[in-house]
Amino acid sequence: MREAVAALYRELGARGLNVGNAGNASARHGAGMLITPTGIHGDTVTPEGVVEMTLEGDVAGPGHPSSEWQMHAEIYRADPEAMVIVHTHSDHATALACLNLPLPAFHYAVAGFGGDDVRIAPYVTFGTPELAHAAAAAIAGRTACLLANHGMICHGRDAAGALLTAVRLETLARQYLIARAAGTPRLLTPAEMAAAHERYRTYGQQTRDA
Repeated sequence: MREAVAALYRELGARGLNVGNAGNASARHGAGMLITPTGIHGDTVTPEGVVEMTLEGDVAGPGHPSSEWQMHAEIYRADPEAMVIVHTHSDHATALACLNLPLPAFHYAVAGFGGDDVRIAPYVTFGTPELAHAAAAAIAGRTACLLANHGMICHGRDAAGALLTAVRLETLARQYLIARAAGTPRLLTPAEMAAAHERYRTYGQQTRDA
């Protein structure tokens, strides 16, 4: 699992979802978690550098966890379906977050995150318990949320699912910003979104990671 966390963080950088040492990734591990270390660039993180720790902050072995470990821990505590978490500063999701806007139901694929929109947590200083609580509240019942003036966070049932959720959120944020630049996007009605949710429940192998 250490290799999976390290590989996931490297992939976030390779796909341009994070730059330098921005963002972080983690995986549930027993009653605790494995999380990328603080201050490490995506292309240099190794399995040995991944930090094992409890959800209360006790670290097993050497290394210092990401400054956002509390945000990951709070989501793991709140949602038993969250198995892998990704936090990015990807361009378009972050741009939308800096506009202090949620991602609304402009496209049926928004339903794939578990609701009729992707909520935005209010701005709170990074690396604080207050941000952890705000993020956990915004992502409750969903697989992703935006973080005002900061970025985004999402989770999946495995590393591939978490990565796919991050990519899809970044793609939809980009498409929404393009649509807003061209005009006023038509938002889907609650009935249309309800039909989309039903399709997600029954379509192929779709899960909450969709």
